[in-house]
Amino acid sequence: MAARRLPLWEQATGMLRRSLQARVVAASMVLSTLALVGVFGYMSASVGQNLFETRRDDALVEAAQATGQMQQIFLEAVTENLTSGEVDALQETALDAISDIISTRSTTEYAMLRTDGQVETLLSMNDVQSQAFGADLLTPELRTAVADASESPHYQSVRIPTANGGEPGLIVGTVVDVPLTGQYELYLMTSLQSTQETLDFMQLTMVLGGLALIALIGLITWMVARLIVGPVQTAAESSARIAAGELDVRIPVRGDDELAKLGRSFNDMADSISRQINELATLSTVQQRFVSDVSHELRTPLTTIRLAGDVLHDRRASFDPVSSRTVELLHAQIERFEQLLADLLELSRFDAGAAQLEIEPTNLVRLAEREIAAVEPLAAERGTELRLVAPGGHFEAEVDPRRIRRILQNLLGNAIDHGEGRPVVVIVDSSTDAAAIAVRDNGVGMTEEEVGRVFDRFWRADPSRQRRTGGTGLGLSISRDDAALHGGWIDVWSLPGEGTQFRLTLPRAGARAVASPIELAPDDTQPLVLPVAMPNQRQESAPEPEPEGAPIALVDPTVETTTEEVDR
Repeated sequence: MAARRLPLWEQATGMLRRSLQARVVAASMVLSTLALVGVFGYMSASVGQNLFETRRDDALVEAAQATGQMQQIFLEAVTENLTSGEVDALQETALDAISDIISTRSTTEYAMLRTDGQVETLLSMNDVQSQAFGADLLTPELRTAVADASESPHYQSVRIPTANGGEPGLIVGTVVDVPLTGQYELYLMTSLQSTQETLDFMQLTMVLGGLALIALIGLITWMVARLIVGPVQTAAESSARIAAGELDVRIPVRGDDELAKLGRSFNDMADSISRQINELATLSTVQQRFVSDVSHELRTPLTTIRLAGDVLHDRRASFDPVSSRTVELLHAQIERFEQLLADLLELSRFDAGAAQLEIEPTNLVRLAEREIAAVEPLAAERGTELRLVAPGGHFEAEVDPRRIRRILQNLLGNAIDHGEGRPVVVIVDSSTDAAAIAVRDNGVGMTEEEVGRVFDRFWRADPSRQRRTGGTGLGLSISRDDAALHGGWIDVWSLPGEGTQFRLTLPRAGARAVASPIELAPDDTQPLVLPVAMPNQRQESAPEPEPEGAPIALVDPTVETTTEEVDR
């Protein structure tokens, strides 16, 4: 199936998130664009205002000049027409005068309208206007202002209709007094299309120049960012290679600038780290060899001490009480010392990578039953009831049974020691790719800090706590390594006062375990917290019948009890 192609905006967002250089270039271009938009916008508005004011002033001057000329022409025309008696020729004279005046100016259209509200006179002249002048362009406000102001002209911006939709224009109105006829309003309309085209050309030039400038700024920023980000990327790649184990990787250094100083500092740091790692590796090798050699060397005298201790332990009944108790303590400590040496040898094998699995087909449920039976006497001493819940795991798993038994013995011993005499439940379950074993107690629990350190070597949650199973502080660390050797893992859930649950997850043969079939946090619906009848304690009521699928209490006195170091 073809991979889904991401939208462009998601690709751009991903690039900005991954690349510092892209973010620097994008930020510089965005800021440059905002600055240019502000500057060019202000310049465009200023230039447009100046062009308009220039054309307006020209139009006002032309209107004032045209009004003066027409006023003079009307005075002369009325005098001549009255002398000769040709009154009808006044209208024609007015038209000729307007045409002559308009032809010498930038005005394109005109209108001469009689002012409303005047008294009828002996002589009258019809309104005069050019064909393209639309009387609807004149607003009542403009006509009123022109009629009231007999000396100064007034103007109004309009949109002149054209075949292409329209163009900007300006109408200037003045007053002309025609003798014996009355007051007329002269309106001259001027097109501002040429001025608009000039402004449009200037704006287009600024836009194209701005785009070119933004592109140039982006290119320059990319080059500058490349000079700075390039060495940083090289340092990041070198760091990743060093973290992967290539301790001889170094950054090439050129020049004496700040980046060169950074490269030299990085190389010095890499040399120091490499030297320390080599020293630590050498020290670790020496330490592993020392632990292994000491453990092996101690086994011979320990064997002799163990034999002598066993002889004394077997004859302790013939000793006085103090000597007998001393022999018992000596025997217990010899066993603990022997287990400590075994644990140290096992850890040295893990550290050296020499630990090997001895795979055998093993039924995990049966293995759990046997280990529960093995620690049943110890649980009885503490008044702890052991229960087994096995909804799954009834198959032959390919595991090392010795290591799985060691893990279970360790977890069961922990649960008994820290369970406060409450029930301990062992859960076995499986899925298509994994099998899991969980050990749940309802004891004191652990804090979050203690949970974080529970797998550390030689660490104990409560060293002052009285234990029944000894403990060297190495059991859970070895259990974690045993689980990892199988390709699985062991994890823990715990709350103070609520108890603790350890979960061992193992992959099935030919599968890769991704999730455990058992939830890490216990399910409150399972009967994990049950009332316990302590030894020699009478129960006031009859016990309730066990529900279907409930845990089974196992006690098998025929199985020999084994003791291994178990500790939290």
